[in-house]
Amino acid sequence: MKVKDLFTIPSFHDLKLLAGQNGVSRKIENINMMDAPDIIDFLKPNDLLVTTGYHLQNHPSALIELVHKMNDRGCSAIGIKTKRFLHDIPREVITLANDLSFPIIEIPLDISLVEIVNDTLSSILEMRTNELRYAIEVHQTFTNHILHGKGLQKLLENLSSMIGYSTWLVNPYFKPLAASAIKQTDTSLNQALEKVFFNEHQFLSPKSPFTVFSLLQAQTAYTVFPILTYQDFSCFLVIAGEISPNDRSLVLTIEQATNVIAFELMKENALKQYSIRAKNEFFNNFTEDKFTSTKEIMNRAKEFQIQNDQKFICVTGKLDVKEEYVSFTQKQLEANYVYDFLESELSDTPFQSHLFLKGEIIVLLFESNEQMHQNDVTPFLMILQKKIRKLFNRTISFGISNECQQFLETRIAYKEAIDALNTGFRANIHEFIRVHQTKDIEEILRLVPTADLLEFYQHTLKVLSEPGGGEDEQVLLNTLFVYLETHCQISETAKRLYVHRNTVIYRLEKCENLLHISLKDPEVTFRLRFALRIRELLNLASYPNIAASNE
Repeated sequence: MKVKDLFTIPSFHDLKLLAGQNGVSRKIENINMMDAPDIIDFLKPNDLLVTTGYHLQNHPSALIELVHKMNDRGCSAIGIKTKRFLHDIPREVITLANDLSFPIIEIPLDISLVEIVNDTLSSILEMRTNELRYAIEVHQTFTNHILHGKGLQKLLENLSSMIGYSTWLVNPYFKPLAASAIKQTDTSLNQALEKVFFNEHQFLSPKSPFTVFSLLQAQTAYTVFPILTYQDFSCFLVIAGEISPNDRSLVLTIEQATNVIAFELMKENALKQYSIRAKNEFFNNFTEDKFTSTKEIMNRAKEFQIQNDQKFICVTGKLDVKEEYVSFTQKQLEANYVYDFLESELSDTPFQSHLFLKGEIIVLLFESNEQMHQNDVTPFLMILQKKIRKLFNRTISFGISNECQQFLETRIAYKEAIDALNTGFRANIHEFIRVHQTKDIEEILRLVPTADLLEFYQHTLKVLSEPGGGEDEQVLLNTLFVYLETHCQISETAKRLYVHRNTVIYRLEKCENLLHISLKDPEVTFRLRFALRIRELLNLASYPNIAASNE
Protein backbone atom coordinates (compact mmCIF):
# COMPACT_ATOMS: atom_id res chain seq x y z
CA MET A 1 0.00 0.00 0.00
CA LYS A 2 0.99 3.67 -0.26
CA VAL A 3 1.08 6.43 2.33
CA LYS A 4 -2.01 8.09 0.86
CA ASP A 5 -3.96 4.83 1.34
CA LEU A 6 -3.71 5.26 5.13
CA PHE A 7 -6.20 8.12 4.98
CA THR A 8 -8.77 5.87 3.29
CA ILE A 9 -8.92 3.46 6.25
CA PRO A 10 -12.16 4.30 8.13
CA SER A 11 -10.60 4.22 11.61
CA PHE A 12 -7.86 6.65 10.50
CA HIS A 13 -10.13 9.47 9.34
CA ASP A 14 -8.64 11.87 11.90
CA LEU A 15 -5.05 11.44 10.71
CA LYS A 16 -3.48 14.67 9.41
CA LEU A 17 -0.63 15.15 6.98
CA LEU A 18 1.66 17.82 8.45
CA ALA A 19 4.42 17.77 5.81
CA GLY A 20 5.76 15.95 2.77
CA GLN A 21 2.67 16.20 0.57
CA ASN A 22 4.67 15.22 -2.51
CA GLY A 23 5.76 11.94 -0.91
CA VAL A 24 2.33 10.39 -0.31
CA SER A 25 2.98 7.86 -3.13
CA ARG A 26 5.76 6.23 -1.12
CA LYS A 27 5.20 2.50 -0.68
CA ILE A 28 4.50 0.96 2.75
CA GLU A 29 5.53 -2.67 3.15
CA ASN A 30 5.80 -2.84 6.95
CA ILE A 31 5.01 -0.79 10.06
CA ASN A 32 7.23 -0.36 13.09
CA MET A 33 6.44 1.04 16.53
CA MET A 34 9.32 2.09 18.74
CA ASP A 35 10.46 4.94 21.01
CA ALA A 36 14.08 3.94 21.56
CA PRO A 37 16.83 6.51 20.75
CA ASP A 38 18.57 4.05 18.35
CA ILE A 39 15.37 3.32 16.44
CA ILE A 40 16.94 4.15 13.06
CA ASP A 41 19.17 1.06 13.26
CA PHE A 42 16.10 -1.19 13.21
CA LEU A 43 14.26 0.40 10.29
CA LYS A 44 14.18 -0.96 6.75
CA PRO A 45 13.23 0.51 3.36
CA ASN A 46 9.48 1.13 2.94
CA ASP A 47 8.92 1.02 6.71
CA LEU A 48 6.29 3.26 8.33
CA LEU A 49 7.32 4.37 11.84
CA VAL A 50 4.73 5.35 14.46
CA THR A 51 5.90 6.85 17.74
CA THR A 52 4.78 8.92 20.73
CA GLY A 53 7.94 11.01 20.43
CA TYR A 54 8.87 10.36 24.03
CA HIS A 55 12.63 10.21 23.37
CA LEU A 56 12.40 13.35 21.20
CA GLN A 57 10.61 15.68 23.62
CA ASN A 58 13.76 17.29 25.00
CA HIS A 59 15.82 16.91 21.81
CA PRO A 60 14.16 18.74 18.91
CA SER A 61 17.35 18.46 16.84
CA ALA A 62 17.09 14.65 17.11
CA LEU A 63 13.85 14.76 15.07
CA ILE A 64 15.66 16.55 12.25
CA GLU A 65 18.35 13.85 12.29
CA LEU A 66 15.71 11.09 12.37
CA VAL A 67 13.87 12.50 9.32
CA HIS A 68 17.17 12.78 7.44
CA LYS A 69 18.19 9.21 8.21
CA MET A 70 14.75 7.71 7.51
CA ASN A 71 14.67 9.42 4.13
CA ASP A 72 18.18 8.19 3.33
CA ARG A 73 17.19 4.65 4.27
CA GLY A 74 14.12 4.75 2.00
CA CYS A 75 11.48 4.65 4.75
CA SER A 76 7.89 5.52 3.90
CA ALA A 77 6.83 8.07 6.53
CA ILE A 78 6.67 8.83 10.24
CA GLY A 79 3.50 9.10 12.33
CA ILE A 80 3.79 11.05 15.61
CA LYS A 81 1.38 11.62 18.49
CA THR A 82 2.11 15.34 18.69
CA LYS A 83 -0.24 16.04 21.64
CA ARG A 84 1.39 13.51 23.96
CA PHE A 85 5.01 14.51 24.52
CA LEU A 86 5.66 16.81 21.55
CA HIS A 87 3.20 19.68 21.58
CA ASP A 88 4.16 20.73 18.05
CA ILE A 89 6.57 19.89 15.26
CA PRO A 90 9.45 22.41 14.90
CA ARG A 91 9.21 24.63 11.84
CA GLU A 92 12.63 23.52 10.59
CA VAL A 93 11.47 19.86 10.65
CA ILE A 94 8.37 20.75 8.58
CA THR A 95 10.55 22.62 6.08
CA LEU A 96 13.00 19.73 5.82
CA ALA A 97 10.22 17.16 5.34
CA ASN A 98 8.68 19.25 2.56
CA ASP A 99 12.06 19.61 0.86
CA LEU A 100 12.63 15.85 1.06
CA SER A 101 9.01 14.97 0.19
CA PHE A 102 9.02 12.86 3.35
CA PRO A 103 5.52 12.57 4.90
CA ILE A 104 5.00 13.47 8.56
CA ILE A 105 1.59 12.35 9.88
CA GLU A 106 -0.10 13.62 13.03
CA ILE A 107 -1.82 10.85 15.06
CA PRO A 108 -4.68 11.93 17.37
CA LEU A 109 -4.57 11.05 21.06
CA ASP A 110 -7.68 8.88 20.87
CA ILE A 111 -6.06 6.42 18.43
CA SER A 112 -3.62 4.03 20.01
CA LEU A 113 -0.38 3.03 18.28
CA VAL A 114 -1.40 -0.62 18.51
CA GLU A 115 -4.58 0.19 16.63
CA ILE A 116 -2.55 1.99 13.98
CA VAL A 117 -0.22 -1.00 13.62
CA ASN A 118 -2.98 -3.63 13.51
CA ASP A 119 -5.23 -1.80 11.05
CA THR A 120 -2.31 -0.89 8.79
CA LEU A 121 -1.02 -4.46 8.70
CA SER A 122 -4.56 -5.72 8.05
CA SER A 123 -4.87 -3.34 5.10
CA ILE A 124 -1.50 -4.42 3.72
CA LEU A 125 -2.43 -8.09 4.04
CA GLU A 126 -5.80 -7.46 2.41
CA MET A 127 -4.12 -5.72 -0.51
CA ARG A 128 -1.64 -8.59 -0.87
CA THR A 129 -4.50 -11.09 -0.75
CA ASN A 130 -6.35 -9.21 -3.45
CA GLU A 131 -3.21 -9.07 -5.57
CA LEU A 132 -2.69 -12.81 -5.22
CA ARG A 133 -6.35 -13.52 -5.98
CA TYR A 134 -6.13 -11.32 -9.04
CA ALA A 135 -2.89 -13.00 -10.14
CA ILE A 136 -4.49 -16.45 -9.82
CA GLU A 137 -7.52 -15.35 -11.84
CA VAL A 138 -5.35 -13.85 -14.59
CA HIS A 139 -3.11 -16.92 -14.66
CA GLN A 140 -6.18 -19.17 -14.94
CA THR A 141 -7.53 -17.02 -17.77
CA PHE A 142 -4.33 -17.31 -19.79
CA THR A 143 -3.95 -21.00 -18.96
CA ASN A 144 -7.45 -21.78 -20.18
CA HIS A 145 -6.67 -19.78 -23.28
CA ILE A 146 -3.72 -22.05 -24.08
CA LEU A 147 -5.49 -25.26 -23.02
CA HIS A 148 -8.23 -24.54 -25.55
CA GLY A 149 -5.57 -24.40 -28.28
CA LYS A 150 -5.95 -20.72 -29.14
CA GLY A 151 -2.18 -20.27 -29.35
CA LEU A 152 0.24 -17.47 -28.59
CA GLN A 153 -1.21 -15.09 -31.16
CA LYS A 154 -4.61 -14.97 -29.42
CA LEU A 155 -2.97 -14.84 -26.00
CA LEU A 156 -1.07 -11.69 -26.97
CA GLU A 157 -4.25 -10.16 -28.34
CA ASN A 158 -5.98 -10.90 -25.03
CA LEU A 159 -3.08 -9.48 -23.03
CA SER A 160 -2.98 -6.35 -25.18
CA SER A 161 -6.67 -5.69 -24.58
CA MET A 162 -6.18 -6.12 -20.81
CA ILE A 163 -3.19 -3.79 -20.41
CA GLY A 164 -3.96 -1.32 -23.22
CA TYR A 165 -0.59 -1.69 -25.00
CA SER A 166 0.53 -3.46 -28.15
CA THR A 167 2.71 -6.51 -27.49
CA TRP A 168 5.31 -8.57 -29.37
CA LEU A 169 6.83 -11.93 -28.59
CA VAL A 170 10.41 -12.20 -29.87
CA ASN A 171 12.89 -15.07 -29.79
CA PRO A 172 16.28 -14.93 -27.99
CA TYR A 173 17.75 -13.04 -30.96
CA PHE A 174 14.88 -10.54 -31.13
CA LYS A 175 13.24 -12.05 -34.19
CA PRO A 176 9.41 -11.70 -33.96
CA LEU A 177 7.46 -14.88 -33.15
CA ALA A 178 3.99 -13.38 -32.64
CA ALA A 179 2.27 -10.04 -32.13
CA SER A 180 -0.97 -8.77 -30.63
CA ALA A 181 -2.18 -7.88 -34.14
CA ILE A 182 -1.54 -10.06 -37.20
CA LYS A 183 -0.75 -7.08 -39.44
CA GLN A 184 1.12 -5.25 -36.72
CA THR A 185 4.74 -4.64 -37.69
CA ASP A 186 7.41 -2.42 -36.24
CA THR A 187 10.48 -2.89 -38.40
CA SER A 188 12.35 -0.03 -36.75
CA LEU A 189 11.82 -1.62 -33.31
CA ASN A 190 12.97 -5.07 -34.46
CA GLN A 191 16.04 -3.60 -36.16
CA ALA A 192 16.88 -1.45 -33.13
CA LEU A 193 16.48 -4.36 -30.72
CA GLU A 194 18.60 -6.63 -32.90
CA LYS A 195 21.30 -3.98 -33.26
CA VAL A 196 21.45 -3.31 -29.52
CA PHE A 197 21.36 -7.02 -28.72
CA PHE A 198 24.26 -7.98 -31.01
CA ASN A 199 26.40 -5.02 -30.02
CA GLU A 200 25.72 -5.10 -26.27
CA HIS A 201 23.42 -7.98 -25.41
CA GLN A 202 23.74 -7.29 -21.65
CA PHE A 203 21.63 -4.13 -21.88
CA LEU A 204 18.78 -5.87 -20.03
CA SER A 205 18.76 -5.18 -16.31
CA PRO A 206 19.90 -8.35 -14.44
CA LYS A 207 18.40 -7.25 -11.11
CA SER A 208 14.98 -6.15 -12.34
CA PRO A 209 12.11 -8.35 -13.59
CA PHE A 210 11.82 -6.08 -16.64
CA THR A 211 13.66 -3.32 -18.48
CA VAL A 212 12.33 -0.03 -19.87
CA PHE A 213 14.09 1.73 -22.76
CA SER A 214 13.24 4.19 -25.50
CA LEU A 215 14.14 4.73 -29.14
CA LEU A 216 15.49 8.25 -29.56
CA GLN A 217 14.48 8.52 -33.19
CA ALA A 218 10.90 7.39 -32.60
CA GLN A 219 10.72 8.93 -29.10
CA THR A 220 8.78 5.90 -27.94
CA ALA A 221 9.22 3.91 -24.73
CA TYR A 222 9.20 0.10 -24.65
CA THR A 223 9.25 -2.42 -21.81
CA VAL A 224 10.94 -5.82 -22.13
CA PHE A 225 10.00 -8.78 -19.93
CA PRO A 226 12.26 -11.86 -20.20
CA ILE A 227 10.43 -15.18 -20.58
CA LEU A 228 12.54 -17.73 -18.72
CA THR A 229 12.62 -21.37 -19.76
CA TYR A 230 15.09 -24.20 -19.26
CA GLN A 231 17.22 -22.85 -22.11
CA ASP A 232 20.19 -20.54 -21.55
CA PHE A 233 18.72 -17.98 -23.93
CA SER A 234 15.35 -16.44 -23.10
CA CYS A 235 12.56 -15.20 -25.29
CA PHE A 236 11.19 -11.72 -24.59
CA LEU A 237 7.81 -10.05 -24.32
CA VAL A 238 8.07 -6.49 -25.70
CA ILE A 239 5.36 -3.99 -24.73
CA ALA A 240 4.90 -0.73 -26.62
CA GLY A 241 4.74 1.49 -23.55
CA GLU A 242 6.40 2.26 -20.22
CA ILE A 243 5.32 -0.05 -17.41
CA SER A 244 5.81 1.43 -13.95
CA PRO A 245 7.02 -0.92 -11.17
CA ASN A 246 4.50 0.79 -8.87
CA ASP A 247 1.55 -0.36 -10.98
CA ARG A 248 1.28 -3.72 -9.24
CA SER A 249 -1.87 -4.96 -10.96
CA LEU A 250 -0.43 -4.23 -14.42
CA VAL A 251 2.90 -5.87 -13.59
CA LEU A 252 1.12 -8.92 -12.14
CA THR A 253 -1.00 -9.29 -15.27
CA ILE A 254 2.07 -9.23 -17.52
CA GLU A 255 4.05 -11.57 -15.25
CA GLN A 256 1.26 -14.15 -15.30
CA ALA A 257 1.15 -13.89 -19.08
CA THR A 258 4.92 -14.49 -19.29
CA ASN A 259 4.61 -17.56 -17.05
CA VAL A 260 1.95 -19.11 -19.29
CA ILE A 261 3.89 -18.15 -22.44
CA ALA A 262 6.98 -19.87 -20.99
CA PHE A 263 5.11 -23.17 -20.58
CA GLU A 264 3.62 -22.87 -24.07
CA LEU A 265 7.07 -22.19 -25.56
CA MET A 266 8.49 -25.25 -23.80
CA LYS A 267 5.66 -27.37 -25.19
CA GLU A 268 6.19 -26.02 -28.70
CA ASN A 269 9.94 -26.54 -28.40
CA ALA A 270 9.44 -30.19 -27.41
CA LEU A 271 7.31 -30.75 -30.52
CA LYS A 272 9.82 -28.84 -32.60
CA GLN A 273 12.72 -30.98 -31.35
CA TYR A 274 10.90 -34.11 -32.50
CA SER A 275 10.48 -32.61 -35.98
CA ILE A 276 14.15 -31.55 -36.06
CA ARG A 277 15.32 -35.03 -35.07
CA ALA A 278 13.19 -36.57 -37.83
CA LYS A 279 14.58 -34.14 -40.40
CA ASN A 280 18.19 -34.66 -39.32
CA GLU A 281 17.75 -38.44 -39.32
CA PHE A 282 16.42 -38.28 -42.88
CA PHE A 283 19.41 -36.26 -44.07
CA ASN A 284 21.89 -38.53 -42.26
CA ASN A 285 20.39 -41.63 -43.86
CA PHE A 286 20.32 -39.91 -47.25
CA THR A 287 23.99 -38.85 -47.20
CA GLU A 288 25.05 -42.28 -45.93
CA ASP A 289 23.05 -44.03 -48.69
CA LYS A 290 20.84 -46.03 -46.33
CA PHE A 291 17.62 -45.74 -48.31
CA THR A 292 16.62 -48.69 -50.47
CA SER A 293 15.11 -46.75 -53.39
CA THR A 294 14.96 -43.34 -55.03
CA LYS A 295 11.19 -43.28 -54.58
CA GLU A 296 11.57 -43.62 -50.82
CA ILE A 297 14.03 -40.71 -50.77
CA MET A 298 11.68 -38.45 -52.74
CA ASN A 299 8.67 -39.29 -50.58
CA ARG A 300 10.60 -38.49 -47.41
CA ALA A 301 12.03 -35.29 -48.94
CA LYS A 302 8.53 -34.01 -49.75
CA GLU A 303 7.65 -34.30 -46.05
CA PHE A 304 10.22 -31.53 -45.45
CA GLN A 305 9.14 -29.39 -48.44
CA ILE A 306 12.14 -30.44 -50.56
CA GLN A 307 11.55 -30.85 -54.30
CA ASN A 308 13.89 -32.96 -56.43
CA ASP A 309 13.66 -30.79 -59.56
CA GLN A 310 15.46 -27.89 -57.89
CA LYS A 311 19.08 -26.73 -58.02
CA PHE A 312 20.91 -26.63 -54.68
CA ILE A 313 24.12 -25.30 -53.16
CA CYS A 314 25.29 -27.14 -50.04
CA VAL A 315 27.10 -25.33 -47.22
CA THR A 316 28.64 -27.12 -44.25
CA GLY A 317 29.71 -25.27 -41.11
CA LYS A 318 31.56 -26.25 -37.96
CA LEU A 319 32.70 -24.34 -34.89
CA ASP A 320 36.46 -23.94 -34.87
CA VAL A 321 38.31 -25.98 -32.25
CA LYS A 322 38.92 -24.27 -28.91
CA GLU A 323 42.36 -24.26 -27.36
CA GLU A 324 41.02 -25.62 -24.07
CA TYR A 325 39.45 -29.06 -23.77
CA VAL A 326 35.73 -29.25 -24.48
CA SER A 327 33.71 -32.41 -23.83
CA PHE A 328 31.64 -34.06 -26.55
CA THR A 329 28.42 -33.09 -24.75
CA GLN A 330 29.50 -29.44 -24.60
CA LYS A 331 30.44 -29.47 -28.29
CA GLN A 332 27.04 -30.84 -29.23
CA LEU A 333 25.28 -28.32 -27.00
CA GLU A 334 27.14 -25.43 -28.60
CA ALA A 335 26.33 -26.80 -32.07
CA ASN A 336 22.64 -26.93 -31.08
CA TYR A 337 22.72 -23.30 -29.91
CA VAL A 338 24.28 -22.21 -33.21
CA TYR A 339 21.72 -24.33 -35.08
CA ASP A 340 18.87 -22.50 -33.31
CA PHE A 341 20.47 -19.16 -34.09
CA LEU A 342 20.94 -20.00 -37.77
CA GLU A 343 17.35 -21.18 -37.98
CA SER A 344 16.28 -17.77 -36.69
CA GLU A 345 18.54 -15.91 -39.12
CA LEU A 346 17.41 -17.93 -42.14
CA SER A 347 13.81 -16.93 -41.52
CA ASP A 348 14.67 -13.36 -42.57
CA THR A 349 16.74 -14.13 -45.66
CA PRO A 350 15.43 -13.93 -49.24
CA PHE A 351 17.02 -17.34 -49.87
CA GLN A 352 14.93 -20.49 -49.73
CA SER A 353 16.94 -22.83 -47.53
CA HIS A 354 16.86 -26.05 -45.51
CA LEU A 355 18.82 -26.55 -42.30
CA PHE A 356 20.17 -29.84 -40.90
CA LEU A 357 22.48 -30.91 -38.10
CA LYS A 358 24.74 -33.92 -38.66
CA GLY A 359 26.74 -34.46 -35.47
CA GLU A 360 28.79 -31.29 -35.02
CA ILE A 361 28.35 -30.33 -38.68
CA ILE A 362 25.69 -27.75 -39.55
CA VAL A 363 24.35 -28.23 -43.08
CA LEU A 364 22.63 -25.53 -45.13
CA LEU A 365 20.93 -26.37 -48.41
CA PHE A 366 20.26 -23.19 -50.42
CA GLU A 367 17.86 -23.40 -53.32
CA SER A 368 19.67 -21.89 -56.32
CA ASN A 369 17.81 -19.85 -58.93
CA GLU A 370 18.18 -16.76 -61.09
CA GLN A 371 18.12 -14.49 -58.03
CA MET A 372 20.54 -16.54 -55.91
CA HIS A 373 23.88 -17.94 -57.04
CA GLN A 374 26.97 -19.30 -55.35
CA ASN A 375 28.52 -15.81 -55.16
CA ASP A 376 25.55 -14.56 -53.11
CA VAL A 377 26.14 -17.13 -50.38
CA THR A 378 29.57 -15.91 -49.22
CA PRO A 379 28.51 -12.37 -48.07
CA PHE A 380 25.63 -13.89 -46.11
CA LEU A 381 27.96 -16.41 -44.43
CA MET A 382 30.36 -13.60 -43.50
CA ILE A 383 27.53 -11.81 -41.68
CA LEU A 384 26.69 -15.03 -39.83
CA GLN A 385 30.34 -15.44 -38.78
CA LYS A 386 30.38 -11.92 -37.35
CA LYS A 387 27.16 -12.42 -35.38
CA ILE A 388 28.22 -15.82 -34.02
CA ARG A 389 31.55 -14.39 -32.88
CA LYS A 390 29.76 -11.54 -31.11
CA LEU A 391 26.97 -13.61 -29.59
CA PHE A 392 28.67 -16.91 -28.66
CA ASN A 393 32.31 -15.75 -28.49
CA ARG A 394 33.11 -18.56 -30.95
CA THR A 395 34.31 -18.68 -34.54
CA ILE A 396 32.80 -20.84 -37.25
CA SER A 397 34.11 -21.95 -40.66
CA PHE A 398 32.14 -22.86 -43.77
CA GLY A 399 32.67 -25.05 -46.82
CA ILE A 400 30.65 -24.43 -50.01
CA SER A 401 29.88 -26.99 -52.71
CA ASN A 402 29.39 -26.50 -56.43
CA GLU A 403 25.83 -26.14 -57.67
CA CYS A 404 23.97 -29.42 -58.17
CA GLN A 405 21.04 -29.83 -60.55
CA GLN A 406 18.64 -31.75 -58.31
CA PHE A 407 18.19 -32.90 -54.74
CA LEU A 408 19.39 -36.44 -55.41
CA GLU A 409 22.79 -34.94 -56.30
CA THR A 410 23.12 -33.15 -52.97
CA ARG A 411 24.78 -36.25 -51.58
CA ILE A 412 27.74 -35.38 -53.82
CA ALA A 413 27.38 -31.67 -53.02
CA TYR A 414 27.53 -32.49 -49.29
CA LYS A 415 30.78 -34.39 -49.79
CA GLU A 416 32.19 -31.44 -51.75
CA ALA A 417 31.27 -29.01 -48.97
CA ILE A 418 32.79 -31.33 -46.34
CA ASP A 419 35.94 -31.63 -48.47
CA ALA A 420 36.21 -27.83 -48.70
CA LEU A 421 35.72 -27.58 -44.92
CA ASN A 422 38.35 -30.24 -44.15
CA THR A 423 40.80 -28.64 -46.58
CA GLY A 424 40.62 -25.41 -44.60
CA PHE A 425 41.03 -27.23 -41.29
CA ARG A 426 44.07 -29.12 -42.60
CA ALA A 427 45.61 -25.75 -43.46
CA ASN A 428 45.18 -24.85 -39.75
CA ILE A 429 43.16 -21.69 -40.42
CA HIS A 430 40.07 -20.45 -38.62
CA GLU A 431 36.87 -18.59 -39.49
CA PHE A 432 37.28 -19.28 -43.21
CA ILE A 433 34.81 -19.66 -46.08
CA ARG A 434 36.14 -22.08 -48.67
CA VAL A 435 34.54 -23.04 -51.98
CA HIS A 436 35.11 -26.58 -53.23
CA GLN A 437 37.41 -26.90 -56.22
CA THR A 438 37.60 -30.05 -58.34
CA LYS A 439 41.04 -31.65 -57.90
CA ASP A 440 43.26 -32.42 -60.87
CA ILE A 441 45.38 -35.56 -61.07
CA GLU A 442 48.35 -34.04 -59.22
CA GLU A 443 46.17 -32.88 -56.31
CA ILE A 444 44.66 -36.34 -56.03
CA LEU A 445 48.10 -37.98 -56.11
CA ARG A 446 49.32 -35.67 -53.33
CA LEU A 447 46.61 -37.12 -51.06
CA VAL A 448 48.23 -40.57 -51.41
CA PRO A 449 51.17 -41.32 -49.07
CA THR A 450 54.57 -41.00 -50.78
CA ALA A 451 55.54 -44.55 -49.82
CA ASP A 452 52.49 -45.96 -51.64
CA LEU A 453 53.26 -43.90 -54.74
CA LEU A 454 56.85 -45.12 -54.77
CA GLU A 455 55.75 -48.72 -54.38
CA PHE A 456 53.44 -48.45 -57.39
CA TYR A 457 56.12 -46.65 -59.41
CA GLN A 458 58.80 -49.27 -58.72
CA HIS A 459 56.44 -52.20 -59.24
CA THR A 460 55.30 -50.87 -62.64
CA LEU A 461 58.66 -49.75 -64.10
CA LYS A 462 60.74 -52.49 -62.44
CA VAL A 463 64.40 -52.25 -63.52
CA LEU A 464 63.84 -48.88 -65.14
CA SER A 465 62.88 -47.42 -61.75
CA GLU A 466 66.01 -48.58 -59.92
CA PRO A 467 67.94 -45.72 -58.34
CA GLY A 468 71.27 -44.85 -59.89
CA GLY A 469 70.29 -46.25 -63.28
CA GLY A 470 72.61 -45.62 -66.21
CA GLU A 471 72.19 -43.35 -69.19
CA ASP A 472 70.53 -46.09 -71.23
CA GLU A 473 67.73 -46.51 -68.67
CA GLN A 474 67.10 -42.76 -68.63
CA VAL A 475 66.88 -42.70 -72.44
CA LEU A 476 64.42 -45.61 -72.41
CA LEU A 477 62.24 -43.94 -69.77
CA ASN A 478 62.24 -40.65 -71.66
CA THR A 479 61.32 -42.40 -74.93
CA LEU A 480 58.55 -44.34 -73.20
CA PHE A 481 57.21 -41.13 -71.63
CA VAL A 482 57.08 -39.20 -74.94
CA TYR A 483 55.56 -42.21 -76.74
CA LEU A 484 52.70 -42.44 -74.22
CA GLU A 485 52.16 -38.66 -74.12
CA THR A 486 51.81 -38.58 -77.94
CA HIS A 487 49.07 -41.21 -77.81
CA CYS A 488 51.43 -44.03 -78.93
CA GLN A 489 52.30 -42.32 -82.22
CA ILE A 490 55.78 -43.56 -83.28
CA SER A 491 56.32 -40.88 -85.95
CA GLU A 492 55.36 -38.07 -83.58
CA THR A 493 57.61 -39.56 -80.89
CA ALA A 494 60.57 -39.67 -83.31
CA LYS A 495 59.91 -36.10 -84.34
CA ARG A 496 59.91 -34.80 -80.78
CA LEU A 497 63.03 -36.79 -79.84
CA TYR A 498 64.86 -35.87 -83.06
CA VAL A 499 65.63 -39.53 -83.85
CA HIS A 500 64.72 -41.99 -86.59
CA ARG A 501 61.43 -43.85 -86.14
CA ASN A 502 63.32 -47.18 -86.22
CA THR A 503 65.27 -45.99 -83.21
CA VAL A 504 62.00 -45.36 -81.39
CA ILE A 505 60.74 -48.83 -82.32
CA TYR A 506 63.99 -50.40 -81.08
CA ARG A 507 63.81 -48.59 -77.76
CA LEU A 508 60.16 -49.50 -77.21
CA GLU A 509 60.85 -53.16 -77.96
CA LYS A 510 63.68 -53.06 -75.46
CA CYS A 511 61.28 -51.59 -72.85
CA GLU A 512 58.82 -54.42 -73.51
CA ASN A 513 61.54 -57.02 -73.01
CA LEU A 514 62.85 -55.46 -69.80
CA LEU A 515 59.38 -54.99 -68.27
CA HIS A 516 57.83 -58.17 -69.73
CA ILE A 517 54.82 -56.26 -71.08
CA SER A 518 53.06 -55.44 -74.34
CA LEU A 519 52.56 -51.78 -75.22
CA LYS A 520 49.53 -52.76 -77.28
CA ASP A 521 47.61 -53.56 -74.06
CA PRO A 522 45.62 -50.42 -73.03
CA GLU A 523 45.66 -51.48 -69.35
CA VAL A 524 49.46 -51.62 -69.50
CA THR A 525 49.80 -48.21 -71.13
CA PHE A 526 47.47 -46.71 -68.53
CA ARG A 527 49.58 -48.06 -65.66
CA LEU A 528 52.76 -46.85 -67.34
CA ARG A 529 51.38 -43.35 -67.83
CA PHE A 530 50.27 -43.30 -64.22
CA ALA A 531 53.71 -44.43 -63.01
CA LEU A 532 55.47 -41.85 -65.17
CA ARG A 533 53.16 -39.12 -63.80
CA ILE A 534 54.23 -40.20 -60.29
CA ARG A 535 57.87 -39.96 -61.45
CA GLU A 536 57.24 -36.41 -62.59
CA LEU A 537 55.32 -35.48 -59.45
CA LEU A 538 58.02 -36.78 -57.09
CA ASN A 539 60.76 -35.33 -59.30
CA LEU A 540 62.46 -38.70 -59.45
CA ALA A 541 64.18 -37.84 -62.69
CA SER A 542 66.15 -35.00 -61.10
CA TYR A 543 66.72 -36.80 -57.83
CA PRO A 544 67.30 -40.50 -58.65
CA ASN A 545 68.21 -41.39 -55.07
CA ILE A 546 64.86 -40.36 -53.59
CA ALA A 547 63.49 -43.85 -54.11
CA ALA A 548 66.32 -45.32 -52.12
CA SER A 549 65.88 -42.80 -49.31
CA ASN A 550 62.18 -43.69 -48.92
CA GLU A 551 62.59 -47.45 -48.92
